[in-house]
Amino acid sequence: TMGNWLVNHWFSAAVVAAWLAINIFLFTYYFLFFDRDEQYFYTRAILGSALAWARASAKCLNFNSMLILLPVCRNLLSFLRGTCSCCRRTLRKQLDHNLTFHKLVAYTLALLTAVHTIAHLFNLERYNQSQQATDGSLPAVLSKMHLQGSNKWLNPIHSNETTVEYVAFTTIPGLTGVIITLALILMVTSSTEFIRRNYFEVFWYTHHLFLVYFAGLVIHGIAGLVRGQTQQSMAEVHPYHCAEYLTQKDQNCTHNCCKDPEFGGIPAESWKWVLAPIILYVFERILRVWRAQQKVVVTKVVMHPARVLELQMQKKGFRMEVGQYIFVNCPAISPLEWHPFTLTSAPEEDFFSIHVRVAGDWTERLIDIFQLETPRIEVDGPFGTASEDVFQYEVAMLVGAGIGVTPFASILKSIWYKFQQSDQNLKTKKIYFYWLCRDTGAFAWFNDLLASLEQKMAESGKADFLTYRLFLTGWDNSIANNVALRFDTATDTVTGLKQKTIFGRPMWNMEFAAVAAAHPRSVVGVFLCGPEALAKSLQKSCHQHSSLDPRKVKFYFNKENF
Repeated sequence: TMGNWLVNHWFSAAVVAAWLAINIFLFTYYFLFFDRDEQYFYTRAILGSALAWARASAKCLNFNSMLILLPVCRNLLSFLRGTCSCCRRTLRKQLDHNLTFHKLVAYTLALLTAVHTIAHLFNLERYNQSQQATDGSLPAVLSKMHLQGSNKWLNPIHSNETTVEYVAFTTIPGLTGVIITLALILMVTSSTEFIRRNYFEVFWYTHHLFLVYFAGLVIHGIAGLVRGQTQQSMAEVHPYHCAEYLTQKDQNCTHNCCKDPEFGGIPAESWKWVLAPIILYVFERILRVWRAQQKVVVTKVVMHPARVLELQMQKKGFRMEVGQYIFVNCPAISPLEWHPFTLTSAPEEDFFSIHVRVAGDWTERLIDIFQLETPRIEVDGPFGTASEDVFQYEVAMLVGAGIGVTPFASILKSIWYKFQQSDQNLKTKKIYFYWLCRDTGAFAWFNDLLASLEQKMAESGKADFLTYRLFLTGWDNSIANNVALRFDTATDTVTGLKQKTIFGRPMWNMEFAAVAAAHPRSVVGVFLCGPEALAKSLQKSCHQHSSLDPRKVKFYFNKENF
């Protein structure tokens, strides 16, 4: 429900509300300022309200450009997470929504860029029209002021031959504006889920256009093409008294408004907004380079079926928690590319491990190299908040969909170690594990893990501690025939495990009803690592199957953000 969401995400909600409020305030304040301030009376005579639209969006662009780098300073976030280790875990967990906030700010930048660009296209058109006008109107007179002297010009277009394209590609604001807009378009379009998942390299390299974006942003306003009347000139010839005389000037002028108004550019200020985040980000990158230099020893390489590579590694001082991830770099492939991988080892083990499947050129080359030799590997991390909530429920329902099963390798192993060692922090008495998968190939390495857990539990007389259900959601006739032929075997045809694979999707109502019947007085934690649509149906089932009686079964939904 909405109430539950706010309780769990009050910090995220507060951050977004504050961010939205500041954006609205900046836009409104500067829109009204440029729309009403007397200093820009003459500028408005030429440009109209497009001036206010351009300036207000510029302020918001500066503010959001200041924020965009902060959520991707992962060492800074780790530091914050560490310093607020005494805070409630829900607060620390919300620092894991950093990329969601990063995307929100990025889409806002794209929207504001569109507003800013369109407003300036109107401005250029109006500057052009005023320059070419010969009707003696105020905009026409103001556009000829450059003939009076160097400081007098208000309209940056001084020739009738100048086109919008000419201004866009020959002036500093025009050219930098075009470049940073292109950089932004490329960054936004190449960071879609599809490209990130399938062509990570395209996303990775294109995203480094942020260097071009910030360089362009800092230079963008230097020329000061949009001008206002100077303070000194305002004191001498205030537009409210003197504007009418500009259009009807006679040669032998005697009144106070004889002097021409003088204009000055708006000083560039983007650098003031983005300087601090850029310095922070530089420190972040230096820290990453330093951490990457620390030696990583690859202790074991396992090649699983379906081209899944398991790397077991050791690094001095490396301490992990369940549900965390690391960034991996292989200089033999590319010194610049760092790829994120969820840790599949348990904290209780004397190594840390990842499982790499083919998802793009980099992973394919990594798997190929490891089949020939053991190259040097660099590791940065671990990052992310530990998924320790799993250990707090006496009954846990874990749901992994597709690749979302990876973090549960760490969780299942860790629970088993804690269970064996009679860990006081472990409240778990029973685990239900559901794995939804499209094809059998991806099952292999996780199968081995489940099989070894199954064996260990049976040996120690705890076979009923873990109940798991495997759902094959995409299957063809050859599998179906094989299953039909070997239906009465002791182990499963697809996985070789004792528990049978179920074909099709789970009937969640039946699953929840069965758990509720088996544990009528328990608090059940439901954990998902998988798509949003599945989250919605699980949340609904949690709500439907929780008893209103506080002494009876309750289901609590937790979606992990891996």
